[in-house]
Amino acid sequence: MRSKNNSKNRVVVTGIGILCPLGSDAATTWEGLINGKSGIDYITLFDAESCETKFAGEVKGFDPTNYVSRKEARHMDRFAQLAVAAGLQAVEHAGLQINSTNQDSIGIVVGSGIGGLTTLFEQTKILLEKGPDRVSPFLTPMMISDMAAAQMSIVLGVKGPNLCTTSACSSGSDAIGVAYELIKQGGAQIALTGGSEAIINQLGITAFNALNAISTRNDEPQLASRPFDAERDGFVIGEGACILVLEDLTHAQERGANILAEIISYGASADAFHITQPLEDGAGAARAMQTALNKAGLVPTDIDYINAHGTSTPLNDRMETRAIKTVFGDSAYHIPISSTKSMTGHLIGAAGAVEAAICIMVIQNGIIPPTINLIHPDPDCDLDYVPNIARRAKVTTALSSSFGFGGHNSALIFRQYSEA
Repeated sequence: MRSKNNSKNRVVVTGIGILCPLGSDAATTWEGLINGKSGIDYITLFDAESCETKFAGEVKGFDPTNYVSRKEARHMDRFAQLAVAAGLQAVEHAGLQINSTNQDSIGIVVGSGIGGLTTLFEQTKILLEKGPDRVSPFLTPMMISDMAAAQMSIVLGVKGPNLCTTSACSSGSDAIGVAYELIKQGGAQIALTGGSEAIINQLGITAFNALNAISTRNDEPQLASRPFDAERDGFVIGEGACILVLEDLTHAQERGANILAEIISYGASADAFHITQPLEDGAGAARAMQTALNKAGLVPTDIDYINAHGTSTPLNDRMETRAIKTVFGDSAYHIPISSTKSMTGHLIGAAGAVEAAICIMVIQNGIIPPTINLIHPDPDCDLDYVPNIARRAKVTTALSSSFGFGGHNSALIFRQYSEA
């Protein structure tokens, strides 16, 4: 069943920018995904010897001065640098010219779950070791989560609505959902949207170790992220950014844009249950996915692929499997599902944005990335997770799910673009 959209409220994707542990652009990331490559390795951004976990998914070789001046880069936390870089990539990919004729009608919505944690950590050390007079005046404008969106606006000269979503690991998905709704409601013709996160520092790693949330498989880091595997022991922290260019369909057609896919729905819900644990039966996650289906006018058999949240934690993967079964019933066993976090790690506030972009690339290329490291299937996780090897398949409609601490749940649905 197709949703009944007309050109006045249809929203399409015309550009993608990605920096993640698999690569510093969308093409390299895609190549890594379909080849089942792990982007996880030992930490180089700081000395992790004292940490219980000594590995993560870093954006390797990132130089912000390839995108902004050295002075501008010094005044941005790494999460904002990554967002600006992804935004510039996305705008270039979309062939979008930003100038005085359209800058007021372009919005920015960028999610970040934590924001400038590295800046906060470094400045706290300065405060304790050297005193308050040595704390940087840029602490606040580098730390706060909205600075990814703000710096993108400044660098690109975009003057429309400028927003930040912070909903833990759903932040990137929610940002795209909010941007989609903004365009549908006429608040902007174009939106640059996605997520960014960079928390690979001693405090970030230690904080998640204290929660027993991340893997400690230090002897084999590339095997550590193993969603739906019976031997999973936690997620792997990653960093990165992804920005999509969303446009009103009529606007995209008028400027002759290359349309990559159409975004057709967004659903969100709350567990109202616990600050870190999901509902065991997955009711909240199921409600977000069902809402997205209902709003798009779709039935379970319309979904050809699901990019799972798939964190590689014992609780999430069981919960998510139950949620998918609740929503899709018998069809759940026939829908290919993959957790690309097995390769990228968990990018926290950027995760949902990267995974949305992956859905779009799956639709374009007809290849489903695998869930790598799925060697010992968990009996409680018995769906088709495309284990270890990419699969060719025609995918017309794809769903991406994200769930976050605090009980945040979100789902996005993308479809192959058709003029009809």
